[in-house]
Amino acid sequence: MASVKQVQITFDCASPQRVARFWSEALGYVLPAPPEGYTSWEAYDAEQPPEERDTWSCSDPEGVGPRLFFQRVPEGKTVKNRVHLDIRAGTGLVGEERLAALESECVRLEALGATRGTLLLADEENESCQNMQDVEGNEFCLD
Repeated sequence: MASVKQVQITFDCASPQRVARFWSEALGYVLPAPPEGYTSWEAYDAEQPPEERDTWSCSDPEGVGPRLFFQRVPEGKTVKNRVHLDIRAGTGLVGEERLAALESECVRLEALGATRGTLLLADEENESCQNMQDVEGNEFCLD
């Protein structure tokens, strides 16, 4: 039986460039260089058929994390995500130290256009985490 070696996470978006730029900054990912012969992605897109325009991606510069792909879709987001990303901002931290790390990362991401959601405080089973939304309302967590 074959095993999967890599995974890509795809986002349906109204504005793929905007969402790709948010996630590349949020995760420290990099946007690829434009295709050979083009000085920018905008110049490349201008020569493509409309249905192939405005797809973006970003990837982990270390090659460890999954590639993220962003594609334009006509419909807007209407319900809660069934799958979401967790940004591991407080790994190994507990109590006030964890809350401070989550707060610091939350403030940084808000400056990029994210929206703060509910802070879930630690209980007997789970450590604290901060719910958030990206620039198009896709839910994610800082944990």
